Amino acid sequence: MTPPPASVTALDNHSAADDVPFYKPHGNEVELFEHAFRNRLPLLIKGPTGCGKTRFVAHMAARLKRPLYTVACHDDLSAADLVGRHLISDSGTYWNDGPLTRAVREGGICYLDEVVEARKDTTVVLHPLTDDRRILPLERTGEILHAPPPFMLVVSYNPGYQNFLKGMKPSTRQRFVSVSFGFPEPDLERQVLIAETGIDARMAARLVDLAGALRALKEHDLEEAASTRLLVYAAALIRSGFEPVAACRAALVETLTDDEEIAQALMEVVHASFGK
Repeated sequence: MTPPPASVTALDNHSAADDVPFYKPHGNEVELFEHAFRNRLPLLIKGPTGCGKTRFVAHMAARLKRPLYTVACHDDLSAADLVGRHLISDSGTYWNDGPLTRAVREGGICYLDEVVEARKDTTVVLHPLTDDRRILPLERTGEILHAPPPFMLVVSYNPGYQNFLKGMKPSTRQRFVSVSFGFPEPDLERQVLIAETGIDARMAARLVDLAGALRALKEHDLEEAASTRLLVYAAALIRSGFEPVAACRAALVETLTDDEEIAQALMEVVHASFGK
């Protein structure tokens, strides 16, 4: 059979038997997700890059024992990529469900990461699933799928990237219940680093303090703040024996900027945290 279209760049199907991925709650987001799931409400998650949005959804899907389809949205992602299309094989033409359709058929969770990056025609597909109809019309096959109770649609985006060309329309936003994510409080972020990498508590504390100092510089020519994800990368390098300052340069500084002067300024902060 012909494989699914390559424009669905990230598609993960987690079965109910999978272990629950590690996640430390920031607030009441776990309770909110569970209530939204029980009440068949779609959920919108807002937050900066690397703050744990995708991990949270994976955690909740495993916790609720539902299959999860994750799609990383991008400029070329179309409605057909989500819903499905006719493909050609040696035996003829056949219909191939997209990830959204598979989630509806299975009563799973479909997670559209950075949904505003997708083409605008995807919004038309989502609307009938995000109101009291909870249906997915498949125009190419003539089917109308009624979403079963366990189906849930979750979308996310980074408000820091938004502009009038790529913002979510109010008419679409008002179809979701919403929650905002930020970076964890220092104590919680230290726990995350220790749990994710096995790094010792002292080094975890130094990395979190460094992240706080770098985040304070976020408005100074940095498009993005140092994320928890990047801290985990730095901690993993250090835990495996890589020199701490070099690990911070590779996982944090070089990732955050291409500007040599800014990189030097960030390295001064790293040296202040870890010593020359």
